[in-house]
Amino acid sequence: MAASHEDPHEFGHACVIFQSAIELAGRRWNGAIIFAADHGVRRYSEFLAAVPGISERMLAQRLRELEEAAVLVREVVPTTPVQITYTLSERGRELARAVEPLIAWGERWLGKEKHD
Repeated sequence: MAASHEDPHEFGHACVIFQSAIELAGRRWNGAIIFAADHGVRRYSEFLAAVPGISERMLAQRLRELEEAAVLVREVVPTTPVQITYTLSERGRELARAVEPLIAWGERWLGKEKHD
């Protein structure tokens, strides 16, 4: 439900919520990690290969942050050696659906140089 422009308090609250959501999804590397998880990437090494340019240290940090935000679910698989997998939570799947239009927008406006 959209906030009314006539109620500054309600509009301000919607702005705060929007900003929080956009900062979570838009934080450097988070979008790519969410996109990769949505397309079947599950293990640390797979994320490292799927997200060009991310360092091992940054990937570990972002996976931890997305887990703390309940976007990713971390599972320890009791095998030898132990395997750790990451999957999108319900919240994460919903976030992935919410940012899909950005991919289309990016392909249209950022995919090739455009001069207006």
